[in-house]
Amino acid sequence: MSEKKPFEIARETLKQLTLQKLPPTPANYMALYNEIAGVPVIAPFPVDILRDISKSLPVKTPGQQKQRGLLDYAIDRLNWDGVKTALIAYGSFAPLTGGDDAPAPAPKTGLNASAPALTTEFLEQLGKLIEYTQPALGTDDERFGELSKSLTTALRQSGADILNLKGLLLSYSDRVSFVAEDQAEIKKVLLKLLHLVFENIADLSLDEQWLKGQMDALMEASSPPLTLRRLDDVESRLKDVIFKQKNAKEHAMQAQNEMRTMLAAFIDRLSDMAKSTGSFHEKLEENARQIEQAKTLLEIAPVLKEVIGATRTMASQSKTSGDELQTMRDRAIQTDAELVKLHQELDRVSTLARHDPLTGALNRKGLEEAVEREISSVRRKDTPLCMALLDIDNFKKLNDTLGHATGDGALAHLAKVARECMRPQDTLARYGGEEFVILLPDTPLEKGIEAMTRLQRELTKKFFLAGAEKILITFSAGVAQLIPDETGGDAIKRADKAMYLAKRAGKNRVLGA
Repeated sequence: MSEKKPFEIARETLKQLTLQKLPPTPANYMALYNEIAGVPVIAPFPVDILRDISKSLPVKTPGQQKQRGLLDYAIDRLNWDGVKTALIAYGSFAPLTGGDDAPAPAPKTGLNASAPALTTEFLEQLGKLIEYTQPALGTDDERFGELSKSLTTALRQSGADILNLKGLLLSYSDRVSFVAEDQAEIKKVLLKLLHLVFENIADLSLDEQWLKGQMDALMEASSPPLTLRRLDDVESRLKDVIFKQKNAKEHAMQAQNEMRTMLAAFIDRLSDMAKSTGSFHEKLEENARQIEQAKTLLEIAPVLKEVIGATRTMASQSKTSGDELQTMRDRAIQTDAELVKLHQELDRVSTLARHDPLTGALNRKGLEEAVEREISSVRRKDTPLCMALLDIDNFKKLNDTLGHATGDGALAHLAKVARECMRPQDTLARYGGEEFVILLPDTPLEKGIEAMTRLQRELTKKFFLAGAEKILITFSAGVAQLIPDETGGDAIKRADKAMYLAKRAGKNRVLGA
């Protein structure tokens, strides 16, 4: 390829036209220009010749008429692939009978076929395709089920009538469009209803953070695009959360019942003590009256003996009640500790719904909450906040060559190294697939770029091991600093655009937005 500039090539072309005494036609100019520039000479598209060929093609069947129209369409758009496809298809629609110039009839294949391509094997495959499509479109539409059954039966009949098959296929395709549209709308409405249910439960359980976390996880799981792998993962996590929550709830209810029982016993004991104390006071007053009326020591001695006995009984009852109350107090403290522990466990379980199980980083829902929290802090303190979006380079190739298990290990490795390089106040979240977002509070743009560059250098020191093989993991990143009145989502979009430019610039680099 010449390193000359376009105007130099044009000047040299005019010079060569003069030296070679060639007519200054567009064809001569283009040929010389391409030769000087080192560009391959490509023959111009023969529009006029192809149009003459199209006009000379006979039209004896509807199929030929359609293909000639497609040929003219391709010629108008200078499309060689369209010309080739139309000409090949045109030949398959030649009539089986006609005048002297009619082509020879197609060999018998056991079908009244009007095209050689419609073999028994082809029709069988078409029937299987219809059968395989049926479950995805449901069984609610009886007419659609009848058409599917009729069409598959006709496709598998020996000596099938192609015109009849054509009519059935047209009816089937029309019905498929309606059924597919209905199924798509049903799916959309069902997802909307599920979201309404989840949102309502979450709003009614503001004090139950564990339940709100579970609803948030379900909201995330039921958001398109839906994949079986994603749903299976969320189902497994939710089953674990539900199991732990059920056990925790049972323990909490048991502890609450025990607390009620202890409070009832405490009240009963206080009542008994009050009664005993009242009886004791009445007894002492009676004894005091007897002592006042006594005239000799012999009369006082029995009264004193009775006072001592009543006092000992009261002391014994007080000690017993005190021991019981102390036991209840200890049990109450223990129950309170158990309830605190249960609430902590429920909070821990709730956090599982906000974290990615593979990498331990926050998931999209957890990221949204963290972004909202950090932005609130930025607005209060007027401090900078950077958001970095990372995308692992050549991740698809890594998955395809070494398997998904290795890919998962690479994601976990990146998350581990990132956490080691991050400050305590930074936040790591898995944004989706091989993408991660890092929130960097109190960090201006240039410092955010430096932080991501340090992480890149750290990854070059800490290889990812796939068995005995060392694999260097690199990533491209975009960094955006939150600007006034900007949402977190908009800042991440800017970081995403910068990351894309970093990919285009050669990967393994960091660009600011």
